[in-house]
Amino acid sequence: MTSQAEFHDRMLSLGLARVAEQAAIASARLVGRGDEKAADQAAVNAMRDQLNLLDIAGVVVIGEGERDEAPMLYIGEEVGTGNGPGVDIALDPLEGTTLTAKDMPNALTVIAMGPRGSMLHAPDVYMEKLAIGPGYEKDVVSLDMSPKERVAALAKAKGCDMSDITVCILERPRHQDMIDEVRETGAAIRLITDGDVAGVMHCAEAEITGIDMYMGEGGAPEGVLAASALKCMGGQIWGKLLFRNDDEKGRAAKAGITDLDRVYSRDEMVTQDVIFAATGVTNGSLVNGIKREPGWFTTETLIMRSKTGSVRRMQYRTPA
Repeated sequence: MTSQAEFHDRMLSLGLARVAEQAAIASARLVGRGDEKAADQAAVNAMRDQLNLLDIAGVVVIGEGERDEAPMLYIGEEVGTGNGPGVDIALDPLEGTTLTAKDMPNALTVIAMGPRGSMLHAPDVYMEKLAIGPGYEKDVVSLDMSPKERVAALAKAKGCDMSDITVCILERPRHQDMIDEVRETGAAIRLITDGDVAGVMHCAEAEITGIDMYMGEGGAPEGVLAASALKCMGGQIWGKLLFRNDDEKGRAAKAGITDLDRVYSRDEMVTQDVIFAATGVTNGSLVNGIKREPGWFTTETLIMRSKTGSVRRMQYRTPA
């Protein structure tokens, strides 16, 4: 059977980079135009077209909602030629639609791929997230800790004062108490308006980004994407699904989730080796945004493989 074909991550990584690149190029034409939906749809269309060129039997397990929300890349959608390995795909065709529409930093196209059954089928609900970079002992911080305790524990592990820690938090009213408590410790806060996949990834390169820890509530699909990135880059992430009503609990049941209070570690959200690609749409601290010149587009893509720990930055120049 096709689904039993071997997952050749090395061979598929360049194809995945092309998928991210073309989605970014499609949305780049709408940077700063104020139309979030149009930018997102352009990225979706380009990503789907490129995925369907790959020799995979792919299923979108982390996408943009349920099937009735088509033409987005919905959860359960099958992509690829069907002539290749069975794979799980997690994607966000345009992480940061508002960032793109307003020409603000850190808009990305993001996609991860692993063998079939390797990724948590997270429903489209909120997830409480906590992440730190590599180099620390396991469970230095935890979701059971208060924000203050997390900052103190990480500062102790890093061998620095709490005032030397920087925490990335999504700027939302629901996070105000958390923000206040972190600030009481003397730690700095990097508030972001959108893009919490990039926010988590910043922890893995603290020496470059200046961010030591990410915490807060955001989309569960983005949590699995972030776990895929840290699987490649190193670092720890924990996530707990949050449910506001019975409908959201029903989505969890549909996804096969029975323990609604479970805290997932990185390797429980992503159980096998994965490949991950992200292309910059607008300039950011992870990758450069698309450079537009008369007649040309130039992209920068981050392509990573957890199997080898390899991280590549690729530039691609194409006629506009």
